[in-house]
Amino acid sequence: MNRIIHFEIQSGNPERAARFYKEVFGWEIHEWVLPGVEMIEENRYWMVMTGPETEPGINGGLVFRRGPAPAEGQPVNAFVCTMGVADLDKSVKKVINAGGSVPLTRMPIKGIGYWASCTDTEGNLFGMLQEDPNAG
Repeated sequence: MNRIIHFEIQSGNPERAARFYKEVFGWEIHEWVLPGVEMIEENRYWMVMTGPETEPGINGGLVFRRGPAPAEGQPVNAFVCTMGVADLDKSVKKVINAGGSVPLTRMPIKGIGYWASCTDTEGNLFGMLQEDPNAG
């Protein structure tokens, strides 16, 4: 079996997106500079550390979007990542306070937990899930 080992978040403004993900999830995000590579906009890259290497999960990157941002209400045509959170209601408030939106608030998934659909400051869709086997 092949597992996902890295993700990339597309962004029109990576610094703004980095602030959003730091505020909402506490991720560590640092621009990665490659020696000898000219740092023009298209070559800039930010490493995203979502948690300690000793815990399950993957890390990723943040890059400049090379096309138009998704339009509001447009069908999803990309991978959608879902982040596990301890408290969905608090996390939803963090998304809103950091400039994102929540098109679908708290929804029960029977026997699994509570899920919400969110967008970041760049218009990217993502999910958040608070595990709760009693949900339903």
